[in-house]
Amino acid sequence: MSADSERERLPFEPGRKSKKSSQAKVAPSAEAVAQPVAKAEASTRSKPKRDETGIPEVVSRRMLRRMIIFSGIPVSLGVFVFFGGYIVITRHIAELPNVAVFLTTLGCFGLSVVGLTYGALSSSWDEDALGGLLGIDQFKLNSGRMVEAWRQSREERQNNS
Repeated sequence: MSADSERERLPFEPGRKSKKSSQAKVAPSAEAVAQPVAKAEASTRSKPKRDETGIPEVVSRRMLRRMIIFSGIPVSLGVFVFFGGYIVITRHIAELPNVAVFLTTLGCFGLSVVGLTYGALSSSWDEDALGGLLGIDQFKLNSGRMVEAWRQSREERQNNS
């Protein structure tokens, strides 16, 4: 067993399906066809509530705060570079090629997109833990969880095909 399977699942993390659900499907019995009302009631009881599947408020605020910081700084820098380059070029302070200003601004905006992803993955997904200042440990943990979920999803699709 891996270390991830031994840890406690997060409230909003999807559970793993058992292998029983991926086995061959059986035709419904006459009782199941005759009682659609009972089946509808049972399915409404088994559906998870929004509170159980959604991201907790504390975690979403933590993610938003980190995303604003890690994305906001590069966006601000990109706007500053654009307007600073405009002033430098129009007042003939220095000879800057327009492409240099464009590429630098574009690079800052691209870095802000990376900052959005890093902000979400570097925040602690546990309600009680705050995580570190830069969130490097949390980024490793959360990106590992994400990769593992992708692998499981791919395996389930291959098994169902």
